[in-house]
Amino acid sequence: MAPNPPTSSSTATVAPPEAPIDLSTPKRLHVIGAAGPGMSAIALALAQMGHNVSGVDLRERQVLDRLRAAGVHVHIGHQRSHVVGCDAVTASTAIPQHLNELDEARKLGIPTLSRAGMLASICAQAKSLAVAGTHGKTTTSSMLMLIMAEAGLRPSFVIGGDVRDMGTGAQWTGGDWFVVEADESDGTHLELPLHGTIVTNVDVDHLDLYGTLDGIEAAFDRYLAQIPGPKVVSADDERSRGLADRHGATTFGFADDADVRAVDLEPDRGTYSFTVERAGERLVTIRLPMRGEHNVLNATAALAMALELGIDPSVAARALARFGGVARRFDVRGHDGGATFVDDYAHIPTEIDAALRAARDSGDDWQRIVAVFQPNRYHRMAQMWRDYADCFEVADVVVLTDIYASGTEPIPGVTGKLVVNAVLDAHPTKHVVWMPRRDELVAYLAQHVRAGDVCVSMGCGDIASLPDEVLAARRGEA
Repeated sequence: MAPNPPTSSSTATVAPPEAPIDLSTPKRLHVIGAAGPGMSAIALALAQMGHNVSGVDLRERQVLDRLRAAGVHVHIGHQRSHVVGCDAVTASTAIPQHLNELDEARKLGIPTLSRAGMLASICAQAKSLAVAGTHGKTTTSSMLMLIMAEAGLRPSFVIGGDVRDMGTGAQWTGGDWFVVEADESDGTHLELPLHGTIVTNVDVDHLDLYGTLDGIEAAFDRYLAQIPGPKVVSADDERSRGLADRHGATTFGFADDADVRAVDLEPDRGTYSFTVERAGERLVTIRLPMRGEHNVLNATAALAMALELGIDPSVAARALARFGGVARRFDVRGHDGGATFVDDYAHIPTEIDAALRAARDSGDDWQRIVAVFQPNRYHRMAQMWRDYADCFEVADVVVLTDIYASGTEPIPGVTGKLVVNAVLDAHPTKHVVWMPRRDELVAYLAQHVRAGDVCVSMGCGDIASLPDEVLAARRGEA
């Protein structure tokens, strides 16, 4: 269960959290929901650490083969017997507490840990660097890990998406360093014993936990107070900058007074060239094979932390020039008839705006941007639907679907139509299409996306498969 968010900020240093269990000696561990992206990464890291790991999920999925190859004993279907003999059992917060395996573990006196608790225990086994913040965590942590690997530091990592350069989102190398994505959605970031951190930004999300943006900021304030080592924080938004000043952090960004600053940005057909300077000194020029100014910021954050670790900027530039990206981050999934189809994880307004501007400013010369968005979580949309009014500004066509529940309960009157209303109220002439049914959505895009278009589908639900479905429909495939 996530800790209660603080209601006020404090600059006092506090002791880092303690790990719930000691993973320095081999343990018998059981992972519930092992096919999920977060839990599969945990299971993989634990197995590579040398623990005896089992995992369970309701149905067979491809990721389970990766776990089997790492030595995880995989079960399909929950049974009480799976936890017998375990030293600890871990499950995500999405798993109901009355599940038979958790109930049996409690009866047998076996510790039951949240994902955050097990991740904290992993963090305690190395010098851990986390990437936190509302946006950009996965990409920035991937960049930092690859820079450190290029420098010969052999970092282990648990990241919220598959790093294409590594073919996985988790690896335990046995080295001194560990790079981890610190998620604020359930308060995980407050539970991790860390050495250093990057905070990419502070923005509105997860109001069901934090209540207000002030509550979100206060949680990051408490988080930074727990960090004894290097802190790298954005200079480009007011709240992050305030946190940086209070905690003596190194700042990064486009701002004139950022300690580590990206300047002279030049986009060119899916890449960005830019120069990084520190205290007015030009350190290195980077050619990043990614679209979007937000990714320039992510790279600058990773480089700023690399500098804190004593890594030569030319080493960082070399790693970033080869960065292959992360799954579902402006992921070009295919081309057909002169049209390009892209998948992106963007699901809150700032992220959507960044993804669409990345398409517009990429230098690819696309003639139209077709934005497709699947809203996510009923409680999120009930609180935030008005905030989506302006994030599709640069799109030529906006196609909106119904809400993907992600385990949340429907709320009367809360549908994707609220986002339609928000956009049209603010932009009455915007070309907006409401397509709540998936079959109609696929048929519409297959017919109406034309040569010169880039179709960017966004969201964190089952929208991930949409580009493949549309491409198949356009080619007359089943």
